[in-house]
Amino acid sequence: MSPFPPSPHVRYTRRASDKPPRIHGELFMNFIKNIFRRKTIGDMLAGVSQDGQGLRRVLTARDLVLLGIGGIIGAGIFATVGTATVGDTVRPGAGPAITISFIITGVACGFTALCYAELSSMVPVSGSAYTYVYLTMGEFIAWIIGWDLMLEYAIGNVAIAISWAGYFKELLRGFGITIPAWLVTDFRSALHGDTIYNAAQLLMSGASIDHIATFNNAGAYIAEQVAGGSTLEKIALGFKNAHDAIALSPKLFGMPIVFNLPAVCIVALVTTVLYRGIRESARFNTIMVILKLMVLAFFVLVGCFYVKPDNWTPFMPNGWSGIQAGAAIVFFAYLGFDAVSTVAEETVNPRRDLPIGIIGSLVICTVIYVVVAAVLTGMIPLTAFNQSNKAEPLTVAMSFHRLDWAAGFIALGSVVAHTAVLIVQQTGQTRIFYSMGRDGLLPRSFAKVHPRFRTPHVNILVTGVFVGFFAAFTSIDEMVDLTNVGTLFAFMLVCIGVIILRKIEPDRERGFRVPFVLGVALAGIVMCVYLMAGLPAVTFIRFFIWLAVGSVFYFSYGYWNSRRRQGKVVMPPDELSDH
Repeated sequence: MSPFPPSPHVRYTRRASDKPPRIHGELFMNFIKNIFRRKTIGDMLAGVSQDGQGLRRVLTARDLVLLGIGGIIGAGIFATVGTATVGDTVRPGAGPAITISFIITGVACGFTALCYAELSSMVPVSGSAYTYVYLTMGEFIAWIIGWDLMLEYAIGNVAIAISWAGYFKELLRGFGITIPAWLVTDFRSALHGDTIYNAAQLLMSGASIDHIATFNNAGAYIAEQVAGGSTLEKIALGFKNAHDAIALSPKLFGMPIVFNLPAVCIVALVTTVLYRGIRESARFNTIMVILKLMVLAFFVLVGCFYVKPDNWTPFMPNGWSGIQAGAAIVFFAYLGFDAVSTVAEETVNPRRDLPIGIIGSLVICTVIYVVVAAVLTGMIPLTAFNQSNKAEPLTVAMSFHRLDWAAGFIALGSVVAHTAVLIVQQTGQTRIFYSMGRDGLLPRSFAKVHPRFRTPHVNILVTGVFVGFFAAFTSIDEMVDLTNVGTLFAFMLVCIGVIILRKIEPDRERGFRVPFVLGVALAGIVMCVYLMAGLPAVTFIRFFIWLAVGSVFYFSYGYWNSRRRQGKVVMPPDELSDH
């Protein structure tokens, strides 16, 4: 070998035996490492703003328990329990066995709640499941779960707002105030219901099934209902409001103007409260939790006098398939305990108080649910429900016994309960946005904090606009299903995350430790899969489409702007606050 360096004028010729550099392989491996890079607990704690710069720490253990109760008790017991009990067009109802459905779902959530309690006490940072998955499974999976949580909270709030509007309408009716149907019905439901109403009317006038073939699936739906024992008159009555909404609405270029105005108004009110601060939101929630617990206690005490054991027979009209479907539907009633973990950075003593808030609220609500469901199904036979009233089951039960004054009180309680749920759920949504914006996976404006109110005000406004718009024009049933599958998916990953963190951080201090962690976490995973199996196939199709859209957004924006990929952890104060 020559001791002199090669002359720059000498051309180097590659020999056949030389191997090209593995540039493409190295790039691919670096790409894989980047998308699955994990944050450490130290990184996460370092990213939490100092007092006076970020979110304000004011919440106590009592506040967290009340936030959990406020977030859990709402549309589930006041609305979806009706669908879970009697079923819908694609799923059988649980019947009086809805109490078992609540117990199954409560146990499933209990396993997951224990996992949330350990992780939240160990990593007291906003973001909930998104943060925990970032810590244990890497950035891309964290993005997926964050995108999923957007679905859970935002679309769940849409369903809650719609249910709130239904009870508000009934409340006003008790005072002799009637809102025009076109102002209290979403456009999609009105159009679909009008089609079924017109088809039923034609059949009653002597038309054949073939004659209404042009009415999309109306003929098949009517045939199914008639086979189940319903009558054409009852079917038409159930969709009369939808017909009136279309028939009596003003027209714009021939298109009926139909939207849910009360739903839009409640979303605007909640958005305003959240904008002004977490302390104010917590106080507002406390008042409403006390009121709705009083209403549910009233329902149980009055309803006990009208319970007929015959209404509990048959107890399982659709067998275990009905119980499973009911459990999957009422899972929506348990959403909220996970939202407690999203306010970790606003809790005075998060390591101690977050587990208390998560577990305590879940146990209290499960007991309430079972008692209320037992009284409800004992008061009223399944045949008393139809498509138009199953969204307000508690008021229907009171009206069935001509207790209209009591029905009005229940409607008031539901209005209060739904408002509390909206506050808690939208709080959770905005804190997810806040954490993702701080990590660079969403635009940095999502990590902005209001200089006076110390709230993520950009997130609050964006969430309010989204929820308000879709509440005006969509229906409740499909919203519930999408929320359920998204939440169950998040719960599964949280259970997996606990196992992983016990492996990689065995000696890390934990404010709460899950007993028999492997068995509890695996049981949580199994129960989540079981509940997911009770959801319709179309729900999973929509869910995977949502995740696919989220993946595109991550690789086109989140990957390139990730602060972790850029070697940054802490976002400067001037980026966190609007001055």
